[in-house]
Order: sequence, then C-alpha cells, then structure tokens
Amino acid sequence: MQPTLLTCNTLLNALVRYPSSHSIRLSKAVFTDFIKIGVKINTNSFNILIHGSCMENRFGEAIRVLGKMRDYGCPPDNITYNTILDGLCKKGRLNEARDLLLDMKNKGLFPNRTTFNILVLGCCRLGWLKEAANVIELMSQNNVVPDAWTYNVMISGFCKQGRVDEALRLREEMENLKLSPDVVTYNTLINGCFEHGSSEEGFKLIDEMEGRGMKPNSVTYNVMVKWFVKKGKMDEVDKTVRKMEESGCLPDIVTYNTLISWHCKAGKMDEAFRLMDEMGRKGLKMDNVTLNTMLRVLCKERKLDEAHDLLCSARRRGYFVDEVSYGTLIIGYFKHEKASQALRLWDEMKEKEIIPSIITYNSMIAGLCQMGKTNQAIDKLDELLESGLVPDEITYNTIIHGYCHEGQVEKAFQFHNKMVEKNFKPDVVTCNTLLCGLCREGMLEKALKLFNTWISKGKDVDAVSYNTIILSLCKEKRFGEAFDLLAEMEEKKLGPDCYTYNAILGGLTDAGRMKDAEEFISKIAEKGKSEYQFLELGKRQDARTSEIPQEPHPNAIAYSKKINELCSQGSYKDAMKIFHESKQKNIILLKSTYIDLMDGLIKRRKSTSKGMLSS
Repeated sequence: MQPTLLTCNTLLNALVRYPSSHSIRLSKAVFTDFIKIGVKINTNSFNILIHGSCMENRFGEAIRVLGKMRDYGCPPDNITYNTILDGLCKKGRLNEARDLLLDMKNKGLFPNRTTFNILVLGCCRLGWLKEAANVIELMSQNNVVPDAWTYNVMISGFCKQGRVDEALRLREEMENLKLSPDVVTYNTLINGCFEHGSSEEGFKLIDEMEGRGMKPNSVTYNVMVKWFVKKGKMDEVDKTVRKMEESGCLPDIVTYNTLISWHCKAGKMDEAFRLMDEMGRKGLKMDNVTLNTMLRVLCKERKLDEAHDLLCSARRRGYFVDEVSYGTLIIGYFKHEKASQALRLWDEMKEKEIIPSIITYNSMIAGLCQMGKTNQAIDKLDELLESGLVPDEITYNTIIHGYCHEGQVEKAFQFHNKMVEKNFKPDVVTCNTLLCGLCREGMLEKALKLFNTWISKGKDVDAVSYNTIILSLCKEKRFGEAFDLLAEMEEKKLGPDCYTYNAILGGLTDAGRMKDAEEFISKIAEKGKSEYQFLELGKRQDARTSEIPQEPHPNAIAYSKKINELCSQGSYKDAMKIFHESKQKNIILLKSTYIDLMDGLIKRRKSTSKGMLSS
C-alpha cells in the first residue's frame, strides 16, 4: 500500500516540529524517499522542509529548496517566504531578508500582515525602532492594518531600550485604535517597568491586568520571580513560586533557568545541579538557556575541560546546541588565553553549519583583539559582512580598540574613517578609545585636537574622556590646563571622580610640588570628597621612588608616623590637626604620608557610610 500525501506531510511535520538530535536530517531523507516512490508532494511539504532548515540556521539550504519548488509544480506561497524571512530576521540578517522580500514581490506574491510583522520584529531585535516604525507606516500605505502582535513587538522594542514611557504611550495608541491590550502587552510592560522603570508601576500594571479580567500567567509570574531574584529577595521568590502553583501555573523551564542562573552567580553550584535534577524528575528537559548558563559558570570557574565535555555531550543527549553555546566557550578560551582552542572551536561550529550571530562574531573579534591579533579580527569582520550580517557599534569599537591596544593608532584612525564612510556613527566609546590610544603613544597634542573637535561638534563626552586628557596633561606637568578641565568637568556635572583626583595628586607629588599637593588634599577633604580612592596612586607607584630630592625636615618622619597611627585608629580629626600643624610649620612631608592620610580619610568615609546604611 503506497503512502499518501497526508501520510508524507504528517510524518515530515512530526520530525520537524518535535525535533531530536537527528530528526531534521531524517526528515530530508524521508522527503527524498517519498519523491522516489511517486508521492505527489505539494507546497506544504516543501514548507515543512524549509522550516526544518531554518530551525538549524541553514538559510542557504532553505533558499535552494525554495528555488526548486516550481520544478515540482509547487509554487512558493506567503508561508514559504515568511518562514525564511522569519529565520533571517531573527538572526539579524536583514540584508538577505530585504533581497528575499524583493524576490517575493517579483514572483507576484504580496506581503501580508505576517510578512510585515516579521520585518517589524527583525528591526526591533536590532534596536532599529525608527525603521520598525517605517515598516508599520508601510503596512498602512498597503492597507494592511497593524494588529496587537505588531504593537506588542514595538512595545517590547521600546522596553528593551529602557524607553518605558514611550512603550506605555503605544499601549494608549492601541486602545485608541480599538486594539485591546492582551496578556502579552501587559507582561511586556510589567517586565519593562521592573527592568528599567519603576517596580511600583509594574505591580500597578499587574493589578490593572487582573482588574480587566486577565489572570497572570506563567510569564507574569516568571517576570516577578526574575525581579525578586535580581533584588536578592529570596523569601519573596518562594512566595511567588507558591502563588504560581496555587493559581494552576506550574513552574516551567523559565522559572528553573532563572533560579539556576541565580544560584550559579551566587556560587551555589550544588543547588544549581539539584534544581537541574528536579527539572528532570518533573519532566522538564534542559534547554539552551540552562545549557548556556552552566557553560558560562564553568568557564568563569576556569573549568574549561568540563565545559567542553558538557558541550559535546549535550548534542549526543539530544539537546540543540546553538551559536551562544559555542560563543560562550570561545569567550572562555580567549579569556584564559587559549586562542588555539577558541579558533578550533570556531572551525568546529562552522563545520557543523551552526551560523554565528552578530553577538558570536563580536565575541570572536574581541577575543582576537585582546590577544593582539587585530588583523585576524579584520578577517572575521569581512566574513561577517559576506554572511549578510550587519556589524554594530560594538564590532567597530572593538577593532578600533584592538589597533590602539597594539599601538597602531594610525591604523585605528584609518579604520575609523573607512567605517564612517560606511555609515558607522562613532560614539563616546569610540572617542575615548582613540583618545586613550593617542595619549598612550605620547601624542597629547593630537589627543587634545580630537577632544576639542569632538566637543565643538556637540558630541557627547564623559568622565573617561576628561580623565584620559587630564592624566596625560599631569604627566607632562601641564597643571594649569588640567585644573581648567577639572573645573569644566564640575561645570558639566561629569565628575570629578577618583581617577581624576588620582591623576592630579600623582602628578603634583611626582613633580615635587608637595605644597600644592597639600592644598589639593585639604580642598578635597573640605568638599567631602574623601570617599574617592586616592590609594590607587599608591598601588600604581612606589612612593619611595617619587620622593622629592631634598632632605626631609627632621620632624617629617615623626609627623608621618603620628598621622599613620591616628589614621589606622580611625582618628580622622586628630590626623587632620597634625596635618594642618605640619603645614603651619612649613614642614614638607613625605609622599607616603599623603597616601597614609588619604587611606585614613577613605577608611573613615567607608565606616561612616556603613553606619548610615545600618541606621
């Protein structure tokens, strides 16, 4: 008895929709066998096969199958194109998605609401909210009405960027269009409030949702569990999980992953493994999140061999290993200076046709740059571009940092200029990286020119920008300019911070300007800035090598010893009295005395802060 088309599609669907380690590969063999025995397949058969290819990120293969459909009298439909578009957009491969959309239109297929929603989701995943809004505008122009799903995706995009107020306004816009916010809308907003807004607003939204007759579901409870875990309120976590069970929503894989992640971060690995065993007893199978969490912890604890064994065994045990799994271990290898193992793992991932995402590429590029292999990182950038992925600011800034780290500042600027031509928009990180590279190579004048040009163009700078320049000015003994920038920082409310003070105090003492150093300490103490850790100066430099060449005052050692004793006892006021007394007698203290005094100031500030917190 020959199998029917229904049998064929049912079997294909079962293999693809409920995959194990080899089921998708088997589905392709089954598909070929059905053709050989004469089953007349249809468009749905191809769509199932294409869905399987996309699940494994084999988009090239999916497009090849798409190209063969008409040969079998099965024209592609919207589902065919939407399936591939969805996979490409989820991986951030929007250039390929655009090409496919154009091919779809050329074949006479009109994008439907699902098509537009997929594009909106793809833009939002990359943080391109303006482009996502343009897609929605295009929907309206083509008489395709956005639905609740469209708005939920946009709301999620705004929440991920911390723009919760705009997300809440979109909810109001939904209601004006007679689109009722659903549980997904509320869960997204609640999570946004907990992550970036007000937890109080989040709990209000939960009450509002229940007031509208919508019961919290497992997602709602998981959002609350995640927030309580983040705040370390484990009693509230237990209460929420119990309430979740009482409402009929059993803890799911997300609940367990949140708890496992917290225990891993807290170093409670035994508890994490206990929860994994509990998951198994309850029939919950470890997923990518669980796997990747465990890999991250093993890498953090330098257990790279165990992490590699877990990665290898996961595939054998039927779990889907993704690019994040490989990327996590690759980062671990680079972090512990095992570049050869990282590169070997990268090749293994490519051999298994696991397509790297932009995040995985960025991790690889960062690892190579840290190892002083920026030219190899450029090769990975070229590979990234050829694969259709879109580089982001992290990609470009990482390579610029790599060149600067290797002392190749000119190459860094050449790369920067080349990328600007390709619509890369430099940010404050780019500026700081280039400033640091110039100052490290002794090109202070060029750094000042870049710094002033950047400000004159109205671009953002931060405390790091100022600190980088101030440190170099102090090393060159250009204290007038350094103090001018210090005043400018204060005026712009960008600091100063501990690094600013360390730079100036270190510069003054190294220059032998002990009187100026004394006045500087006094001013900072008067401003209540003693919490800043000037001791970084003492850690970086040997105080003895920086003493002024003249003979110290006969009483300098005695004063130094007294200040040290008082500071170690926490007698800040008495130590400052001795300090002022030495100034009145024109006794120039040793540099180590200033460090001891600042140590006392810091200890006192820390103890005062603790007292205030406990009261």
